[in-house]
Amino acid sequence: MSESNSIEIRLNGEPARCPEGLSLLQLLELRGYRPQLVVVEFNGEILPRTAWADQLVRQADTVEVVTIVGGGS
Repeated sequence: MSESNSIEIRLNGEPARCPEGLSLLQLLELRGYRPQLVVVEFNGEILPRTAWADQLVRQADTVEVVTIVGGGS
């Protein structure tokens, strides 16, 4: 990935690089998450799934991804 076409974000508390111009949905798919199985906190706020495709990820954004695990008793 070219440094000039990438940005640095924080993903789950760790620095991460990604291509600039991605939507949040594209970032999740790029990182191997199944969007239907996660909840996302974007810059400190839970972001509704309906907004992910329109939300651009920019330099220094913070993304926390929580995977939903099924099961229980």
